Amino acid sequence: MAPRIRKTVLVIHIVVSVALVGEVWGLVALNTAAALTEDLELAHAAYRLMPTLVFAGGIPLSLTALATGITLGLASHWGLFRYYWVVVKLVLLVAVICVGMFLFDPEGMAAATEGARQAGAARQWGQVAALGTQIAMLLTATALSVFKPRGKLR
Repeated sequence: MAPRIRKTVLVIHIVVSVALVGEVWGLVALNTAAALTEDLELAHAAYRLMPTLVFAGGIPLSLTALATGITLGLASHWGLFRYYWVVVKLVLLVAVICVGMFLFDPEGMAAATEGARQAGAARQWGQVAALGTQIAMLLTATALSVFKPRGKLR
């Protein structure tokens, strides 16, 4: 890959990865606010905003990060399956995508504010925990990108 193209792909990868962390953090903030408030209107508004964040941010950002990461892995000397840290980053991003797919339930979120507040409390905190796990995975992938621990796969 030509250096200018590689740098462009790298910039896109970094920008969308940072934006993905911000999007997930926004979901954590909205979910936490909805779980803590006694104001059902606020909780309902927070849950109604979450699908917009997921569809406008989370899905395109995570798929772009995945595509650019794979492109960089295949086109660089790091390779896609040559070093442990690259494979771990790939697995972490796929895990973030999978957690997001299984976590996102617009009907369940809206139902949590429709009278069944107490019954939905455990589910709400479960979502907060899952989103926190996503942030931890994304930050771990970021740290791996910076430190690039040694260790090749055979």
